Amino acid sequence: MSERKKEGQDREVACEFRGPVYRSISAMGLLQLIVDYVAPIFLITSPVTSYADQIWSIHRQKSSLGFSLDIPLIMLVASILRIYYWFGVSFEFSLLVQSVIMVFVQTLLLKVALDNRPSKTAEAGVPFAGVTSGTPDFERPYNFWQWRQQRPFWEFLFYFTSTVGILQLFLGSNTYFVSLLGYLALGIEATLPIPQVLANYRNQSCKGFRVSVIVFWLIGDCLKGVFFSYSQTPMVFKLCGLCQFVFDLTLGFQYYAYGERDVAATIEMKKRRSMG
Repeated sequence: MSERKKEGQDREVACEFRGPVYRSISAMGLLQLIVDYVAPIFLITSPVTSYADQIWSIHRQKSSLGFSLDIPLIMLVASILRIYYWFGVSFEFSLLVQSVIMVFVQTLLLKVALDNRPSKTAEAGVPFAGVTSGTPDFERPYNFWQWRQQRPFWEFLFYFTSTVGILQLFLGSNTYFVSLLGYLALGIEATLPIPQVLANYRNQSCKGFRVSVIVFWLIGDCLKGVFFSYSQTPMVFKLCGLCQFVFDLTLGFQYYAYGERDVAATIEMKKRRSMG
């Protein structure tokens, strides 16, 4: 009888021991599943899932008012640099595929935004335009990315891609050059939300910028954090990803604070205040 009792106690102890172990193994298995499958799939499809709604919204409304044209600029430059960076440092292949898809998606987004660009006086897509603040317009050197014609946009992208490609051809074996490409690519990408944050602050409204983009950005930040932490990804990805997460949170707070107020009404109100 005592032997049976002892066996029962041993089984209870074994079960108590196996419980946390099984839970730990299960949690590790789930985490590994996210790192191996969920995160890469999300990263690859994120250019489409993040920006499809924005593209459709601009096309449907026939206006890109409230949308910062600097977003396609930042993502195109960063993605092109990251593609060249991959040839020097063979990081995760899923990130390369994401960059290639991002180039196509951002090119389409830029085209749609330019085709439906509002008039200069109503434009809210340039964060530093100054048309709503009652102060003289601030123009970038050579009106960079503020051109009224579409051709300079495409010429810049062509010359930029060609120039970096030539540099990669001759300096691709140089460690310092490759590292510079990586830090430039990811550093520029980390600043992605800043132009939209500035545009929203100036207009006191998030109208024209889809909340779905913010949601997918934040989800992507979380998944990238997990993916970068448990995969052999260069440290530069992790640092820039953290910075971008902070900026995305700021954008989310703006959407909560401003909502989708009427941009035209906000502009008119600011003009009256400046005149009064």
